[in-house]
Amino acid sequence: MGKGDKKTKRGKINRGTFGSRRPRVKKRRSLENKIDIGSKAEVK
Repeated sequence: MGKGDKKTKRGKINRGTFGSRRPRVKKRRSLENKIDIGSKAEVK
C-alpha cells in the first residue's frame, strides 16, 4: 500500500484522481452570497 496503489488515499493523491477514499471538497458559498446584499430593503 503506497503511492502506486489505486485504492488508497495516498495513491489517489499521487495520481490526481478522486474516489470514495478521496472525495472532492465542495466549495463553500461566500458570505456575500448568503447575505444577498442586493435583496435587502434600501436605506433612505
